[in-house]
Amino acid sequence: MSFILRCIDCGQKAPYFPTATNCPQCNSQWREAEYDLETLSKTLPKLLANRPFDLWRYRELLPVQNPNPSISLGEGGTPLIRATNLGLMLGCPNIFIKDERQGPTASFKDRQAAVSIAALKEAGITEMVVASTGNVAIAYSAYAARAGIKLWAFVTSLVPAVKMREIALYGSQVVKVTGSYDAVKRAASEFAKQRNLYQSMGARSNSAVESMKTIAFEIAEQLTALHGTSDSTTDSETPLWQTPDWYIQAISGGMGPLGVAKGFSELEKMGFINKKPALAGIQSAGCAPIVNSWKKGLEIAEPVEVPRTHIETLATGDPGRTYQLLRKEVDATRGVFESVTDEEAFRAMHVLAKMEGISAEPASAVAFAGLFKLVRSGVIKPEETVVINCTGHTMPPEKFVLGDNWARNVVLPDTNPDEKTPQEGVLAALSHVVPERFPRIIIVDDTTEARLLIRRILQSQGDFNIFEASNGKEALKIIRREKPDLIILDLMMPELDGFGVLDELKASSETENIPVIVSTAKELTAKERERLKGQIQSLLQKGDFMSDEFLDEVHAIIN
Repeated sequence: MSFILRCIDCGQKAPYFPTATNCPQCNSQWREAEYDLETLSKTLPKLLANRPFDLWRYRELLPVQNPNPSISLGEGGTPLIRATNLGLMLGCPNIFIKDERQGPTASFKDRQAAVSIAALKEAGITEMVVASTGNVAIAYSAYAARAGIKLWAFVTSLVPAVKMREIALYGSQVVKVTGSYDAVKRAASEFAKQRNLYQSMGARSNSAVESMKTIAFEIAEQLTALHGTSDSTTDSETPLWQTPDWYIQAISGGMGPLGVAKGFSELEKMGFINKKPALAGIQSAGCAPIVNSWKKGLEIAEPVEVPRTHIETLATGDPGRTYQLLRKEVDATRGVFESVTDEEAFRAMHVLAKMEGISAEPASAVAFAGLFKLVRSGVIKPEETVVINCTGHTMPPEKFVLGDNWARNVVLPDTNPDEKTPQEGVLAALSHVVPERFPRIIIVDDTTEARLLIRRILQSQGDFNIFEASNGKEALKIIRREKPDLIILDLMMPELDGFGVLDELKASSETENIPVIVSTAKELTAKERERLKGQIQSLLQKGDFMSDEFLDEVHAIIN
């Protein structure tokens, strides 16, 4: 490792030592690590060729002299997953999920804890303090236990009890503070000063920021492996890696995205990439000081005194100077800050789980809800490549996430031989699992993928009784037999097309009043649109509809 710390206030350069938190000249706590990137641009490619795909493959760009393998828990190297179904739903085929749930303690904070604890262990630190809304304390607790470092974890009393228990399980001392996260940070800082203990300081801790760079490094390598090298060529031996057009992450204090942005900047300086992605930072609307201040054009963030969000991990009311640093990165990359409601985030949790098989924590869902919003508004274009950081796995969901009626009780009758057989009793009981009030919908499309997409969108929203047909003749048979509440109809099909189906429906008094939504990829002529007038409730272009817009149409018709 060859790097120094440069003070961003006075420019003073000094060697790195994890417990030396202030600039020796001006006493500022804001310093940035600088590496010999020119030399690394030549040596790093050969070093990477023989290393496993984990966080420590980039050790020359991390603040640890000699990484200790006995402390490692297998951090980094998380997969980059193509979100095929979300891509179909949004009309954006190149959406990828950086699945940080697959870290040792199931969140991206494992990177921060792994590098920070390794640096502190190397410096001989045996006791430390951390303030957290949950994930940071869990990650630090695991690595501190591994390294033999005593940890004092200060958490807000609103952190779910299951997370507090996990922190305590590792042997950390949990200090529960009744108050906001900002109040927790102040209490932790005072405690650390009184006992002269090292305290993790988020974006002001170099090891924390530096650890997050590895997300950027991995994304660039993974996209290159998926897509091949860039069309651009280079005369040097330096590989030209690929980057997404957008990188999206939920933001609390902002340390994570700040580190990721630094990672892409270093790759650009070494000549490994041509451009940095646009950065999109998403906050909960109930605590969005960064978003609100950026939209007002403020140089300094206006704190949110009383956060009003159920997503406690994002309830940082005062981002401090991180806002200014992150704002600079967003503006430089022509990115955006955006906010979403808790309800939008919880809905995104359902969509992500039911369409991609990924159970994400509410904070991660904020990023996905932000993705939906940015695509809908046209900020993100259909042809652009997007990577979303799925920052952590969900804990057992709270009641307000699932809502009421998330499960149904089935009471089986007695199995007295004089009564009905057990099999009949089971069938009778299960017949009540889907109440009659739930809508019955038929999806008519000759494309299997399109039917699957619409089915998944519907299932992500509720317990619909869904039928499918692959052509018009089959659809009419099912419609006449099942009498659905709604028909979702493609126009272009073999044997009998959608126009023919509509004519048949209108010709019968039993089916003429069933509402129809037409979903088609076809650009309709004026004559075709005129033909549909008065026969359908809505017309949606495939690839253009969002799940919420689609369901709004459904609910407006059937309710």
